[in-house]
Amino acid sequence: MLRPFDAIEWVAHRVIGGAIEVHRTLGPGLLETVYRECLTVELRDRGMLVECECAVPIVYKGRRVKCPLKIDLLVERSVVVEVKAVDALHPVYDAQLITYLTLAGFQAGLLLNFNEVLLKNGLRRLDHPNRYAKTHN
Repeated sequence: MLRPFDAIEWVAHRVIGGAIEVHRTLGPGLLETVYRECLTVELRDRGMLVECECAVPIVYKGRRVKCPLKIDLLVERSVVVEVKAVDALHPVYDAQLITYLTLAGFQAGLLLNFNEVLLKNGLRRLDHPNRYAKTHN
């Protein structure tokens, strides 16, 4: 049985493999929605649970704020995947993913920019800010 940490690593590894296959098949230069839909198909074909455009509620002082955020993909209810097709990954995309992780409480996320010649150049892994925080008793 996988420990929670190992399970997240397993899911992240499988998502990256699926993303590489999508990129290998389609190449760069298409719209983000095309990559998101094709990655969803690829991951589901690999037997993974994929939820699309999951709402992330914003709660401030116990009240829900009107503008919920949407996660591109949530895989195996543990890894947030944000799909991009841009010239370059900007720090604002990191902030977007960290926001999703923080508000929704997930531990890891992948930022995938399919508009690269090599997908590995457009891949970022981010963890929840508290994932590796030491606990003090």
